[in-house]
Amino acid sequence: IRIRVPGELFLFISKLIGVFNDLMHSMKNFYTASSEVTNFPEFVAIGMVDDIQIDYYDSNTKRTEPKQDWMKKATEDKADYWEWQSEISVGNQQNFKVNLDILKRRFNQTGGLFMIQFILKKDCL
Repeated sequence: IRIRVPGELFLFISKLIGVFNDLMHSMKNFYTASSEVTNFPEFVAIGMVDDIQIDYYDSNTKRTEPKQDWMKKATEDKADYWEWQSEISVGNQQNFKVNLDILKRRFNQTGGLFMIQFILKKDCL
């Protein structure tokens, strides 16, 4: 089946798609767990929007911190937001530690450097 679209409608749809593409953003979360890596935390979580870092957590500080002024401003009226994010990251840290230990056993690796990384990517309007 062929559908014929008038030129004006095709241009309108093309422009509409272009507008939505301009509104699209990508969000990525990087989770890295490691063992026996010198001068590197056992767990690091980094959030990014459109390839710009927006927050950071590591197992040494156990705090999620905003990395952009606009993130600080967007959350300033939410008093417990960063505490809540820190609690989520502590939970993720514990899960990754368990999974890292499981992988080390499965690979029969009792010592030495070991690292896993999980990247979660979302496209959104």
